[in-house]
Amino acid sequence: MVLKFIKEIIFLFTTVLGTLGNISVSVNYMFSWWGGPEKKPIHLILIHLAFTNIIILLAKGLLNTIAAFGLRNFLDDIGCKILIYLERVARGLSICTSSLLTVVQAIIISPRASGWRRLRPNSWQVLPFLLLLWIFNVLISSNLLYYITAGSSLNRSRAGLYSEYCYMLPSGCTVKWLFLSLMALRDVIFQSLMGWSSGSMALHLYRHHKHVLYLHSSRLANRVSPEVRATWSVLVLMTCFLLYYLGDFISSFYIGSVFTLDSIILNAKVFLGVGYADLSPFILIIKDFHLASCCPSRLYFQGSLL
Repeated sequence: MVLKFIKEIIFLFTTVLGTLGNISVSVNYMFSWWGGPEKKPIHLILIHLAFTNIIILLAKGLLNTIAAFGLRNFLDDIGCKILIYLERVARGLSICTSSLLTVVQAIIISPRASGWRRLRPNSWQVLPFLLLLWIFNVLISSNLLYYITAGSSLNRSRAGLYSEYCYMLPSGCTVKWLFLSLMALRDVIFQSLMGWSSGSMALHLYRHHKHVLYLHSSRLANRVSPEVRATWSVLVLMTCFLLYYLGDFISSFYIGSVFTLDSIILNAKVFLGVGYADLSPFILIIKDFHLASCCPSRLYFQGSLL
């Protein structure tokens, strides 16, 4: 009973705190994007990332919070389809948006003599990419709108448990492997881009550090440029994303490989599924160099992210 109560409190606390954190980040960067002298593409990408995090927390975190408090069969077919579908789309958008964030930041900090510098986008050029990401993820998750159903409306022996209250109907091999292949291809492509751009940024920071040491000037060494602060923020974000993604992947693989489901593993998988959405806004808040200087007359971040 005590463990159940602790689980309820943790689910509720992380969902509410993560949602409030993402709302705070999105609102502040909206003010920064609209009211700032320069509309920075990174701000727009971060707004989109916070928005997808909110969808994940409301669709997945809130559902598991309600289930933890003992409510059952409160979703019909339409409710299951909508919430599971939104969570899957938002998860894909989180992967793609995080990858886009690292690629754009890597281009921004690339040396001026590099050919990548000419690819530096503005905010209006980022918008079509975000739209394409939405279309792509909406399409590759569309099978859920047909195969997800509420547990109260079917013979459960015919379906596999998708969540604590929603089930997935069996599908043909062609449909199953088509959508699985598309999702796997998406994850491989965008995480490869994320890894390449993160490595590029880490190399840039290493060269910058050696350059600062070469200057032998404490005054210059203690002055961290906005680009370096921004790059560190993005790298910390991507490290957290990869850790949570790998943890979620390993737990999903384990659950799919055993016949007896361990409640500890299932609960850990839920936390790993929403962990990045919970943690990422607070990384941005803590890492933002000018957050403490915000005042009522300027409610947006003077953020270091470029």
